[in-house]
Amino acid sequence: GVRSVSPVPNANTSRRTAAASALAARFLSREDSSSMVLVGAGRVASLIPDAYRAVRPLRTVGVWDINADLAASLVAKLTRTGLQAHVVTDLESAVAQADIVSCATLSTRPLVHGSWLRPGTHLDLIGGFTPQMRESDDECFRVATVFVDTDEAAMKAGDLLGPIASGVFAKDDIASDLTALCR
Repeated sequence: GVRSVSPVPNANTSRRTAAASALAARFLSREDSSSMVLVGAGRVASLIPDAYRAVRPLRTVGVWDINADLAASLVAKLTRTGLQAHVVTDLESAVAQADIVSCATLSTRPLVHGSWLRPGTHLDLIGGFTPQMRESDDECFRVATVFVDTDEAAMKAGDLLGPIASGVFAKDDIASDLTALCR
């Protein structure tokens, strides 16, 4: 199932998560990336667009959430900040057109499929922080170069553990962690 809020203990942790996501995107996304699909509309997801605006010329944000009212509320907030924001109802189509796809959910099933991604799309997976959680399917790992925020992710993130268990991806295939990427 999918939920729309993150169990984040405080606002500082949420901001740190958004900042780390944007920092990685500074190195990994195309410099001209101007469109984003935000999968999730909870606390962490709501901070992602502003963080990305610090590193990319983000102009449009599509918001998808299992809770359409929460997505609409976030769209209204983003519009007030000057972004061209809209609610996404067809996630596959929106992902196929986006420069950046950022997922911040509590999903236990894949929401984004590798077959939907265009070459050069930056996929940011924030929510799959337990072995039972998944925001992406195995195909995402067949077509991507994978970076993690910390080495710990490879031991507990469902989005990594699933493809490793099915043989699609190996822990040794991780390109780097965020610290080495910044160096």
